Amino acid sequence: MQVSMPVAPFHADVFASDYADARRRFLASAQVAGFEVTSYSHPFTGPTGEALASDVVWCGAKDATSVLVLLSATHGVEGFCGSAAQIDWLRHGCVPDDTAVLMVHALNPHGFAWLRRVNEEGVDLNRNFIDFSRPLPENHGYCQLADAIVPHDLDERALAAADLRLSEYADYFGREAYESALSAGQFTHADGLFYGGIQPSWSRRTVETIVEQFHLKQRRRVAVLDFHTGLGPFGYGEPICDHAPDSTGVRLARQWYGASVTEPAMGTSTSVAKEGLSDYGWQQMLGDVVVFIALEFGTYSFENMIRVLRADHWLHRQGEPDWHAPHTRSIKADIRRHFYPATRDWQQMLLFRSRQCIAQALSGLSGEVNKVSHE
Repeated sequence: MQVSMPVAPFHADVFASDYADARRRFLASAQVAGFEVTSYSHPFTGPTGEALASDVVWCGAKDATSVLVLLSATHGVEGFCGSAAQIDWLRHGCVPDDTAVLMVHALNPHGFAWLRRVNEEGVDLNRNFIDFSRPLPENHGYCQLADAIVPHDLDERALAAADLRLSEYADYFGREAYESALSAGQFTHADGLFYGGIQPSWSRRTVETIVEQFHLKQRRRVAVLDFHTGLGPFGYGEPICDHAPDSTGVRLARQWYGASVTEPAMGTSTSVAKEGLSDYGWQQMLGDVVVFIALEFGTYSFENMIRVLRADHWLHRQGEPDWHAPHTRSIKADIRRHFYPATRDWQQMLLFRSRQCIAQALSGLSGEVNKVSHE
């Protein structure tokens, strides 16, 4: 069975202005569509005291054989993208027989509200899915560059010296080694970039609860689309597959999404191989049942990403920021712009590609169901 991509007009109102607005639009769209919401309340609040939560909607039969999971805001500030895709689907999507769609809106609500890529503890959720009973992974490159990645000061002289160190490291060790040192994950600098933490985060524990409460381990096939932004060509949605090479997950990903699927392990992706990815957590929980794709929408350069993340981490290193201070607003505007450009052309490309990949996933899942019914 082919699941056609919904041919729906472009509506900019699926894109929110902030976390609270995104949550309102998501909950309202779910209510209009007649779907029940399960909310997992976060223990902290947003910058203006707003309540935070991960909101979950199940669309389809409770006993569906296959499930498509749509995740937004794994990386907080990147949630503008995934939230819009989820709201758009709630308004225009349809579910094939014996298939369900499970939406997790704002997996990292604290990061979304505070315009941070990390959570309330400074932890990058996409480096947090490791076995904390074992020795923590080491990243010697990050340790060498830590005080250049997030300098103690952001004045012109300090930044120039820091940038020179980063540039010299990249020239000496190569671009891939440089990007791995910065972004592959580190477990030594809690106020630094791409920090994996020392224990499972609230968001990770919430994911594990959702998997159990919605009986995902009992499904025949689970597809996951985890929406991300910040890497790659402007507006392009790259389906990144971090399953082991030649695994069932890679085979099905290529079958469903086509030749655009990339693999960091094979060096074909804009993303380098990383520690503690959410992908690995889902694979650990579900095994060969899951086909996990990180759908990465490009914005601006890698260097600009490091610049805005550096400034944000420096800001929060000083303590909880004054949300209304001009310096805070400037830094937050920069990080928001990098991970959510908010231009009309970028929004249009995002919605088209999101609809396309969701339709491909549902078609793949539906094909799996039909295959079983004919065996």
